[in-house]
Amino acid sequence: MTAVERTSPTQGVPAEGEWPWPGYRTVPARLNIAAEVLGRQIERGFGPRPALVHDGGVTTYEELHRGATALAANLAGLGLKRGDLVLFLLPSSVEFAVSFLGTLQAGAIPVLVNSLLGMADLEAILERTEPRWAITESSRAGVVRALRPSSSIERLICAGGAAAGELAWESLVQGRAETFAGADTAADEPAFIVCTSGTTAKPKAIVHAHRWIVALGDLNRYRLPPRENDVVMATGEWSFISALGHNLLFPLRNGVTGAILGGRATVENILSAVERHRVTVLYSVATVYRRMLAEPDFEKRYDLRSLRCAHSTGEALREATYGEWKRRVGCELYEHYGVSEYQLVVGHGSRHPVKPGSVGRLLPGTAVEILNDDLRSVPPGELGHFAISTKDPGLFLGYYRDAARTEAAIRDGWYLTGDLAYRDQEGYFFIAGRKDDCFKSRGIFISPVEIENALQEHPDVIEAAVVPLPDREIGNRIRAVVVPRDRRAPSNRLAEAIRSHLRARLAPYKVPHVVEFADSLPKSPIGKILRSALVPGEERR
Repeated sequence: MTAVERTSPTQGVPAEGEWPWPGYRTVPARLNIAAEVLGRQIERGFGPRPALVHDGGVTTYEELHRGATALAANLAGLGLKRGDLVLFLLPSSVEFAVSFLGTLQAGAIPVLVNSLLGMADLEAILERTEPRWAITESSRAGVVRALRPSSSIERLICAGGAAAGELAWESLVQGRAETFAGADTAADEPAFIVCTSGTTAKPKAIVHAHRWIVALGDLNRYRLPPRENDVVMATGEWSFISALGHNLLFPLRNGVTGAILGGRATVENILSAVERHRVTVLYSVATVYRRMLAEPDFEKRYDLRSLRCAHSTGEALREATYGEWKRRVGCELYEHYGVSEYQLVVGHGSRHPVKPGSVGRLLPGTAVEILNDDLRSVPPGELGHFAISTKDPGLFLGYYRDAARTEAAIRDGWYLTGDLAYRDQEGYFFIAGRKDDCFKSRGIFISPVEIENALQEHPDVIEAAVVPLPDREIGNRIRAVVVPRDRRAPSNRLAEAIRSHLRARLAPYKVPHVVEFADSLPKSPIGKILRSALVPGEERR
């Protein structure tokens, strides 16, 4: 009996101290994500197990499988063809899970976008991808309905209240579909597209293959081996690849339970959900953890004893945040690094000691280098471009209908992430920040992350961002924008106290020339601080 055929999520998975298992990251020629994460669990006898827990109750593996298969069969009967693109404008929900897995089962390609996108952003994505089908729900349907007449969308499926000329989602997940044969897709065949507008007007449509589920799923399973009672929750929407993998697809593949965060990702809502669903593994972004820690005694007001670990990604966690979390909550807080083009490549986990400030160590079977401008490897301690080998099966296939952008990101067999990083002598990686966020002051290279990390150690600072302030004499002055803790009133005295704090921790040339205060910092939909929004476009250098 092979590991995937056993009846426990933990059987066949190596212990936390063991190296990868036979077949680790070995991708078969034929593979379908839906069959890998759901069909195989039904074969293992996991049908009665809870696949998803949510405010509406529990959805079992069998219920999820039945709904996804019925949807696949009904969509195929309506003319959905293998390779058709299907726009998803859905929040994290059972409807999303059923629709995503059913679409994959039919051989079509989900196009994932933030469910709260406005008209202009969604229109740009529709122009690039031209999907024939769209799936949404009533509270978010307005923008799709408005754009549909001028777009490529021929069939609109709506959950919770379809209008005239639309298909009711509820009717498509009904009926007997046991005889429906899922699409026999190749591992290298496009499986889904993640769309992100980033900080530019031109959206990225990132194409991932079915092989992604083995290549990345095994990294997840290795970094944090699943446990029998695991309930895994992410605070981000599943339209973002990190939450899609960590909250939905990897737990399903591991045979454990995913918890759906309903509503907005506020501190109160997240902590209440952890308590209510008895979450054991939490995934979020550094901003959320900092907001939690800004709440007095949150660890006493909520029962967080179910947590065995938490994970942070998206931006630098900061040593101070890590230390305070460990002191107040007690469970481990791991950091990991990935990009939308490759979800997880470096990370802390249960197999190695955490080194605060780093994003962890390279996971086995992956090929990563820190390169100089000539694409040559640099020695430990030297800053360079973080690059991933194009031979890695976890890497994206390319940007949809954007050959120029794909070619610009890939050079001599390496995908250049756009991040600057270095590796220490022990093999731990440190991210200095996006290449576009770094700048020079007095001719010296400035990494915002290093200064922000030191700012975060000040007891009166919740969040901080460091950006250039153009200056004719020295090129750029260093400007720090700070959110004070407990709504402390900004003052020159507080600004000078912060600068004094930094002088004791940084080289003199790294201490900000200017310290400003703000109620909040601009953030992306996943909670990442947008430094570029703090610098007027015409002043960027």
